[in-house]
Amino acid sequence: MRRFSLWLRGKPLISDSMLALLLLTIDVLAVGDARNKIAYLVLGVLLVLPIIIRRTHPRAAAIALVLLSMATSVTHWAAEDPSEHPALLGLGVMLYTLVAYVGRREGLWYLGALLLDSAIAHLLVGKPEGADIPFTALYYALCWTLAEFVGARHAYDNEVAARLAVADYDRERQAHDAVAAERTRIARELHDVVAHAVSVMIVQADGARFALRHEPETAEKALGTIAGTGRDALRELRRTVELLRTEHAPEQLPQHGTAGIAKVVQMMRDTGLDVSLELSGELDTVTPEVSLGIHRIVQESLTNTLRHAGPDPRAAVRIERGDTDVLVDIVDSGGAPVTGTRSKCGEPLPAPASVIPGSGLGLVGMRERIAVLGGTLAVGRNDQGGWAVHATIPLDRTTAE
Repeated sequence: MRRFSLWLRGKPLISDSMLALLLLTIDVLAVGDARNKIAYLVLGVLLVLPIIIRRTHPRAAAIALVLLSMATSVTHWAAEDPSEHPALLGLGVMLYTLVAYVGRREGLWYLGALLLDSAIAHLLVGKPEGADIPFTALYYALCWTLAEFVGARHAYDNEVAARLAVADYDRERQAHDAVAAERTRIARELHDVVAHAVSVMIVQADGARFALRHEPETAEKALGTIAGTGRDALRELRRTVELLRTEHAPEQLPQHGTAGIAKVVQMMRDTGLDVSLELSGELDTVTPEVSLGIHRIVQESLTNTLRHAGPDPRAAVRIERGDTDVLVDIVDSGGAPVTGTRSKCGEPLPAPASVIPGSGLGLVGMRERIAVLGGTLAVGRNDQGGWAVHATIPLDRTTAE
């Protein structure tokens, strides 16, 4: 049953179709009280159809169900048929759906439509009777209350899942940076090995050329040194290349250009961080090194905002490409680390520091990256108390130098 339940959770059309079939079955069992049974069955089928799309298209389904309920009242009034449709219990189901999956405002509008529908039914058919009014009100109140609990739980789960996604992404990024640093170290070693070996070989070759006629033994020794140095360099070269052959970075890391920036911003928004993004200029045509630098600065700055800007953090990201450089500005709302914060639904969330631990090297890493790109970086508090990051990255480092 658990496996079946998990399977249904990802297929709302199937589970909602089963609910609609259940309401239709109850409605068909009450057909004996109807004067015009064919019209009753047709209306019963129409009343349960919006239930099938209640989660995939909640607003359209709610409007359709209310209109069908009004049409049912008018049809029974024209046919002088006082029979009731148990399928109208779907009105409460739709109220639950709107409040839990769309919002309270849509739920209030829907309640107003239900009041209008009840007024029409009372005027035309004489329903509901006095004994039915408390039951109807209690039924709708229970549907609303249940929707509040379920909606709050969904919001809490989604926010925690978003924070965990950021934590996983941050760990992958740190692992990626660690591997990149190791590859850089290997590249430096490779350069040292090759440069040293080639330098020795050139010096020995020049000496052997001058000593070849007059001092054959010296020339022979120099040639032996060249051969030995070449073999050692070739061995070191093969060892280093073997280390570089393994693909180390996942396909999604990093994603360059505006798509990568938008991905980072959207991921932070999913955690509850209010982020505005402003992009100007042809950012997708910059070199991969500059694009990666922009990506890392935005990512590190927003991660720091999420950790340290307190409850309800806000940040503004502005990236502008000029003629010779790219300007990156990230400004947040400031604040101090706060533990025991609560989610949008009011339930306690784990402290951000416990979910996304900081290494204390974020600013150092940004400064090093900007230095490699030949740009400038300024960080600190602004006049409003927020934390501001301003970076200038030249499009062509050779020109900047």
